[in-house]
Amino acid sequence: MDTILQYAWLIPLFPLLAFIVIVSFGRQLKEGAALVGILLTGVAFVLAALVFFERFMGGATDYKYSLDWLLVGDSLITMGYEVNQLNAMMLVIVTLVSLLVQIYSKGYMHGDERFPVFYQYLALFTFSMLGLVLSPNLLQLYIFWELVGVCSFLLVGYYYFKKEAKAAAKKAFIVTRIGDLGLFIAICLLFWWTGSFEYGHIFDSVAFGRLEPWMITLVAILIFVGAIGKSGQFPLHTWLPDAMEGPTPVSALIHAATMVAAGVYLVAATYPLFIASDTALTVVAYVGGFTAIFAASIGLTQRDIKRVLAYSTVSQLGYMMMALGVAGAAGYVAGSFHLMTHAFFKALLFLGAGSVIHAVHTQDVFEMGGLWKKMPVTALTFLIGCLAIAGIFPFSGFWSKEAILAAVYGAHRYDLLLIALVAAFFTAFYMFRLFFLTFTGEARGKHMAHESPSVMTGPLLVLALLAIVSGFINIPNAPVLSDWLLDSATGAAITTVFGDGVAHAAIWLQVVALAVSVLGIILAYLMYGKKSVSADTIPETLPWLYQLSYRKYYVDELYHYVFVRPLGWLGTILFAFDKYVVDGLVNLTAKLTSGIGALHSKAQNGQMQSYGVMVLFGLLLVVVAISLMAQGGGLFGFAQ
Repeated sequence: MDTILQYAWLIPLFPLLAFIVIVSFGRQLKEGAALVGILLTGVAFVLAALVFFERFMGGATDYKYSLDWLLVGDSLITMGYEVNQLNAMMLVIVTLVSLLVQIYSKGYMHGDERFPVFYQYLALFTFSMLGLVLSPNLLQLYIFWELVGVCSFLLVGYYYFKKEAKAAAKKAFIVTRIGDLGLFIAICLLFWWTGSFEYGHIFDSVAFGRLEPWMITLVAILIFVGAIGKSGQFPLHTWLPDAMEGPTPVSALIHAATMVAAGVYLVAATYPLFIASDTALTVVAYVGGFTAIFAASIGLTQRDIKRVLAYSTVSQLGYMMMALGVAGAAGYVAGSFHLMTHAFFKALLFLGAGSVIHAVHTQDVFEMGGLWKKMPVTALTFLIGCLAIAGIFPFSGFWSKEAILAAVYGAHRYDLLLIALVAAFFTAFYMFRLFFLTFTGEARGKHMAHESPSVMTGPLLVLALLAIVSGFINIPNAPVLSDWLLDSATGAAITTVFGDGVAHAAIWLQVVALAVSVLGIILAYLMYGKKSVSADTIPETLPWLYQLSYRKYYVDELYHYVFVRPLGWLGTILFAFDKYVVDGLVNLTAKLTSGIGALHSKAQNGQMQSYGVMVLFGLLLVVVAISLMAQGGGLFGFAQ
């Protein structure tokens, strides 16, 4: 039977084609490269939407196609693609956000001398991310996982002539490699123990007891280490705020909606492994919970508009991990649901921030102010994004956070529930602190701000609409997304262990969560909008606490002194050993050989008189030797 799912493999090929065309003809295309990227990414989005629709209307059977690639011993390694509920949703998210970012970038990057290069990188990243989510096995996923990391390095370091951008690109690449090592080890162990990289074969090995409990726990935690690196979870979170040195559209695409979500996607895609280990789930839950409140507390004091959003991203990813870690159908659905809604409202916030930066040419929120009248579209859409991320009814963030709180409460993790509520208060406060400082009051900087062009405000309006309506796909009385996500192979594995109930928060919990967020907004308004409460109260009364948050708990400094400098010293010692010992021995050998050769070269000088002297000297030695032998002493003292 012919089906659109058969052509899902074409979705990543269109961005790849865009990359090839722009690389080949970028100099001739100049800013026309944007049209190539937008057109081909648009085709990919249409095809992804058709695949999603058919998957949405279809049954629980996943569509998979694979080709034989390598034979390793008795194990056959394949390459191909797979379409299931989770990655069908991800295909739409990645292509849609990428399309909107590329449209937006046409205005934001206008005039940049490396304009085609920027679109090359965007196209290559989109291809890599789509290849990652379509992968039917862990080996293929890992290939695209690393390619995504390379694209991130290129985009974060786009302004390579800036010292900060170069340092941020290197930091992002190195720190995420630490997490990737955990994922690599997990993949190797799974192949060793199961003889396959295929998801289905690995999950069957778990289900039928072919793996010991400790093996499952070990590989699940190692997979989570990989997710920690890509998704900026504590303690590998430090690269993500620094990555804001890249162009703002990059922040919207990679560090809000897609690449950082790859870690959450990885945990969700391998969820049958995690539900077989209570220990692994506990680790995921508490790392996610701690990351959520830790990053939110840092966002309270930051001055850079993009860094506030960066720490907000880290916090929201912590929410998703916490939901996945509390286990059960409710946690799986809640984490996946928040992954979708967050992609829309966080991309909206980053692009809104880019619109502001484009107008005022600064990222310091204390040099902004009074932009509501000058930039009404940007201000309104940014307000919608703030309301969504704060979890205000009826915006999308309300419904997905409600699902997370319900999952945590249903799992009786009351400590995590308290953490989630406090993090929600912090989120509402720092987001509206950002809003009031940027758009209300009097202008504080020397700028002549004006609204961004329609090529930039258009994507903002689309994302604002999605930030409003996307949550209704999974409201309590009509949990369409919940039913659909669980109608899959992964959903069947979850419900077999935990049952098929997906709880929604009781009314009292919804009211409490909403009240907490509203209190955060009110406090931000009193301090930064109306200014009836002094914003200097905490910095003056508890300066150490303020500095602790502002300096990001000194984690970067701690890493510098504990890891960077000692490793730098070790590198210096090893370099000296290599230079003076290893290279010294090599150079000594070379010099000895050269010296011996020099002696021989002097002997072979081409002069006949020299050769005559050597012949006479040799003849003299022969005569002496014969004389000694004739006297009966033997040569060198030995008898005849």
